[in-house]
Amino acid sequence: MNKFNHFNLSERKRIELYLRKVKSLREIARILDRSVSSVSEEIKNNSVKGRYIAKKAEHKAYCKRQESKRDCLKVAMDADLKKFVIWNIKDDQSPEGISGRLKHIEKGIKYASGKAIYKFIASPHGRQIESHLFSKAVKKKPGRKRGASISIDGRTFIDQRPKRVEKRAEFGHFEGDFIESGKDGKGSLLVLVERKTRYPFITYLEDRSNNNVNCLVEELLKDIPIKSLTIDNDISFQKHEELSEILNTTIYFCHPQSPNEKGTIENRNKVIRRYVKKKSDLSFFSLEYFKMVEIKLRTRFMKCLNFKTPQEDFEKEILKTKKPLVCGMIKEKLLVN
Repeated sequence: MNKFNHFNLSERKRIELYLRKVKSLREIARILDRSVSSVSEEIKNNSVKGRYIAKKAEHKAYCKRQESKRDCLKVAMDADLKKFVIWNIKDDQSPEGISGRLKHIEKGIKYASGKAIYKFIASPHGRQIESHLFSKAVKKKPGRKRGASISIDGRTFIDQRPKRVEKRAEFGHFEGDFIESGKDGKGSLLVLVERKTRYPFITYLEDRSNNNVNCLVEELLKDIPIKSLTIDNDISFQKHEELSEILNTTIYFCHPQSPNEKGTIENRNKVIRRYVKKKSDLSFFSLEYFKMVEIKLRTRFMKCLNFKTPQEDFEKEILKTKKPLVCGMIKEKLLVN
């Protein structure tokens, strides 16, 4: 069976003839020695105004192939654009993010669509950077965290969180979560994300005791105006009332087994998992490596931020605060990090 070659004009004429004779897709596929899906895609993609005519289908397919070649060459033949694309792909940016950045931010460089960048990477001109593309992970049903969900006294559930927090119009609302080591591994990652800017804080910890977690959260968010923190029912947050006093803010809990209620941090965790695979022993990684991952997430072009980076938006929000001394301290901390 011929699965991969393009349809030729002879085959297209036969498809046109058999469609007029009202033959089924399965029957046409059998006669042409093609898969049913290939015949179906050919008719769907190369029909014109709902009708399949062989010569028009041939012309339409030819134009698409030429457009694909032009997309590839658009990046390959422009030195500045090619350099920008290669640099950012190697920096783990996505083709969509690079395209958006070119359109909305980088006005001095020629624009290329995400599709054109993908075509360039798949071509001989850009194949050397293909390994930097992240493949899409297969979606799995969410599993229960090991030893995570317990009954915690005095919780304020997310239902009581003000609606304005959901809209992300206000800076200073955070989400918190842990990334676990594999079954026989040691240590965890504490991840905090500011909802409006998607700015992350990532730190490794071996000790998941309540006191240590509270101290780490306080240290990470020191000097930053915090308006709320949303977390899950992890045993490490059992002393949430003390943490609430330390941060001088309200802490909200998601309902058990409802990770969708803190989608911001769940999304960031998926990106972290590109660098730290599931079942990994986190104690094998250096602190410098986790700092690198943190920087990658902070400097990632994001469509939801109009293709700016979390770092850019976070610094802008910090400068809006009415505490100039604190702004300077935070700015200095960001530069050091």
